[in-house]
Amino acid sequence: MYTVKEAAQITGLTEHAVRFYTDKGLIPSVQRNQNNIRMFDEESINWLHGVKCLKQSGMPIGIIKMYVDFCLEGDSTIPQRYTLMMEHKKAALVKLEEAKQHVAHLEQKTALYQAILEHRSPDTTNPGNWDKIQHMHSDVFYSPSVRKARDLRETQLLEENTLF
Repeated sequence: MYTVKEAAQITGLTEHAVRFYTDKGLIPSVQRNQNNIRMFDEESINWLHGVKCLKQSGMPIGIIKMYVDFCLEGDSTIPQRYTLMMEHKKAALVKLEEAKQHVAHLEQKTALYQAILEHRSPDTTNPGNWDKIQHMHSDVFYSPSVRKARDLRETQLLEENTLF
């Protein structure tokens, strides 16, 4: 039998993670001694390794709990476990596409900053200065309704100034 500290060392998890996973019911074979201290046998260590593997795939704790519950029901739940894995894979692929979009956006931003640093472009990155440069990128900074209202305001100001 192993203590939390020993189980953490064996699995490469933190002691906090070992406690957290047991408290969430992800380690069904964990036992407690007469002092109510968690004790881990080989099966518990295997569960910890399994949970660590699922967590490293980005699987949320709630889904891991479902997986553990399916495992406890036996081989009849292999189709459900497969479905769970496929759904998790689909979710991971969606996140991957979002991450690719984030990287593409950051590539554009860093290219803009490079151009600014090399004095090839004015600094259009500071929202505090956008009122000074709105003529440069009004199609980006303002929606059509906001542009229309702004243009109307500018027209009114021009008319007021010509009356004097």
